[in-house]
Amino acid sequence: MTIGKGVLVIGASGQIGTELVMALRQQHGTANVVACDIKTASDEVKASGPFELLDILDKDRLYALVKQYEVSEIYLLAALLSATAEQKVMPAWKLNMDGLFNVLELAREGHIAKVYWPSSIAIFGPTTPKVHTPQRTIAEPTTVYGISKLTGERWCEYYFNRYGVDVRSLRYPGLIGYKSAPGGGTTDYAVDIFHKAAAGEPFTCFLNADTRLPMMYMPDAIAATLGIMNAEAANVKVRSSYNIAALDFTPAELAGRIRENMPDFRIDYAPDHRQAIADSWPGSIDDSVARKDWGWKNRYDLKAMTRDMLVNLAPESIR
Repeated sequence: MTIGKGVLVIGASGQIGTELVMALRQQHGTANVVACDIKTASDEVKASGPFELLDILDKDRLYALVKQYEVSEIYLLAALLSATAEQKVMPAWKLNMDGLFNVLELAREGHIAKVYWPSSIAIFGPTTPKVHTPQRTIAEPTTVYGISKLTGERWCEYYFNRYGVDVRSLRYPGLIGYKSAPGGGTTDYAVDIFHKAAAGEPFTCFLNADTRLPMMYMPDAIAATLGIMNAEAANVKVRSSYNIAALDFTPAELAGRIRENMPDFRIDYAPDHRQAIADSWPGSIDDSVARKDWGWKNRYDLKAMTRDMLVNLAPESIR
């Protein structure tokens, strides 16, 4: 089978996929980037290039799309996230693991040249150092999502070492963007809070006011994803997954930044089952290895991110 130049984004209707597809189409050309998901994509994604329905667990359908579009690279974003996965344990494990195997096997068999698969700070657990968590450290996750991501990291490294599969990965922190709704993650309060503020509504946070977590604005997450995939293979020295970081803050600190732009914004706190998940994760991440190996660098701090989110969601409401 001849490998072409097509790019397949699986999970294109999710928080990352929606924006990653558009960035990849600018880079590779609209016709060369195929958006796929088990549910329909945004109007923007469907209007700008090809879209195909795909269940990542359907190996035959996946292989057919790879052949049809002469795919060279796959970005596998389909997954059940942390809070949702705790409610759907076995479906989450099956989706998160079997989907990865289906893609890795395509690469091992020579049908595609490069794989991107995201990991997460969820691989860490309560025994992990919480401040400036290093690249290599104790990883004892306590959630289904975290266990599946840590397992996936080990398989990615194995396929690289054993079969030479060019697989690349980032451990995303919490991601914040305005183009899609929250997707079931423990850090998604930091998305929902902006939508409530933009609507002029108070926000009830499901985490404590002082819960510090690593976060990243979506433009930086997209830049990091493209950065590692465009890097020379020799510079990608970690084939499990790289720590990346940009911001860390608490709900109270984020609310304070929002009030600088919208003084009437109100927040209260009602921690639920997601608090225990957040408590098991780091408060800040050391990403010096990614910065050294392939030049990762974030652009947005908390002030700039907050302002940009509100400009895009409620430009008439901010001062």
